Amino acid sequence: MFHSALERVIHDVVTPSALAVDREGRFPSEAVTALGAAGILGLTVATEHGGVGKGLAEAAQVVERLARACGSTAMVACMHYSGVAVLNATAPASVLREVAAGRHLSTLAFSEQGSRSHFWAPLSSARNDGGNVILDAEKSWITSASHATAYVWSSRPLGGEGASTLWLVPRDAPGLSVRGPFDGLGLRGNDASPVRAQGVCVPGSARLGDDGKGFDLMMGVVLPTFNVLNAAASVGHCEAAVSATATHATATRHEEAGTSLADLPTIRANIARMRSRTDMAATLLGDTLAAMAVGRPDTMLRVLEVKAVASEAAIDVTMLAMRTCGGAAYRKEGGVERHFRDAQAASVMGPTTDVLYDFIGKATCGLPLF
Repeated sequence: MFHSALERVIHDVVTPSALAVDREGRFPSEAVTALGAAGILGLTVATEHGGVGKGLAEAAQVVERLARACGSTAMVACMHYSGVAVLNATAPASVLREVAAGRHLSTLAFSEQGSRSHFWAPLSSARNDGGNVILDAEKSWITSASHATAYVWSSRPLGGEGASTLWLVPRDAPGLSVRGPFDGLGLRGNDASPVRAQGVCVPGSARLGDDGKGFDLMMGVVLPTFNVLNAAASVGHCEAAVSATATHATATRHEEAGTSLADLPTIRANIARMRSRTDMAATLLGDTLAAMAVGRPDTMLRVLEVKAVASEAAIDVTMLAMRTCGGAAYRKEGGVERHFRDAQAASVMGPTTDVLYDFIGKATCGLPLF
């Protein structure tokens, strides 16, 4: 039933506001509120906590469908579900009930100025202060930075062995400052901003998982979730570009010849390339989810491949849409140039496409990833 609820939100809220979200660079608050009220934010929370009880495959469907309408809203949902994946594994029931009720918007706070896209190696510090913990950090990019309820936050361990520890840090905690607003090429409404933590105090109970075991959660929970959902967003941009291009080609006519753009073999060939690249990325996405569902031996390879392949497909497909639609593609109300701009971001989000190709090469050669 979540499909019909999602379609209503997209039709009534997401699509009508997409152009303004992009033009004004404003956070899609109305869409997030509507997604919460429809139960979509609680999609992956267990029914025992009031959630819908669905999994990553359904979350991917949500993100892909949102990306067709508004890339910024899709990215907010992508980061929310990635954060909720950690909360499902580690957070108390009270937090999960808030997520299920649509009152908790999650996000990840991993990327830092010193580690950049190598999000698994935080430089930020955490130290004990009685029963509390003091956090200091320079986080470089946090989606929904000014709007999330709380961040899934990484730091160096307090004392345990390992690369990192994760915490649940309220957005309004004293000592946190968001250096926004975000003013980027694409995904202009996703509120991705640097966040500084200066002496932020959280209770020891805010720790998510064991001290020093953040890396395990990042690799075992966050990376598969984020890569799949990021790929889903890329597929959504591809689908939107294919649809818009086909519509433009069939509707645009050369009156003196009595033909449409779609009557030109070169135009049809471009659309065929776009359709084929989109289907290839979508097929890999489906196979990745299938591998994860049964624990296939090639699961990690698929997880590494899916984001890299889908992000490059989105860049190529939206670029071809710009060329094929010609001058009409440059008009913002058409949406083609917006999807072109939004599609650029995935390749530089950690792990970047270049880093993923390095990992894929290592995996193929039987070398350790780290």
